[in-house]
Amino acid sequence: MWRRSGDGAAARALLAAGADPGLVDGQRYDAVTIAAVRDDVATLAALLAGGASATLITSRYEGTALIAAAHLGHDGVVRALIAAGAPLDHVNNLGWTALMEAVVLGDGGPRHTATVRLLLEAGADARIADRQGRTPLDHARARGYAEMVRMLEATAR
Repeated sequence: MWRRSGDGAAARALLAAGADPGLVDGQRYDAVTIAAVRDDVATLAALLAGGASATLITSRYEGTALIAAAHLGHDGVVRALIAAGAPLDHVNNLGWTALMEAVVLGDGGPRHTATVRLLLEAGADARIADRQGRTPLDHARARGYAEMVRMLEATAR
């Protein structure tokens, strides 16, 4: 039902009718994570205003909506989730945080770069390394993401 809503009005109506936004589907995604993956800021805002949590651990990766949004470079969603108290430094079962996913799975473009900026400004820990001991800075350098490198180097000082 949440996958088909696609707008804030539908989410508000479902919540008003008693829908539980914390329920998960067969892939262990809750409504907040689904909205995050869809880059659906309107639905996300309605869900959060209606009492949905930005802190749930979801998906087969034991991640968060913030990690999902960061991976995809959904910077508007990332901004909303940070404001809602999403855990910045949660490590999923791949060993990655939202910051790591924005770098490793991102394309280095404007939205992923904005995502990295938002996470760093919010206080995400850029020192958290992956299972191979590589930090987001190491990965940004290896990929040639110059603006990300600049931001990550600035936080290391």
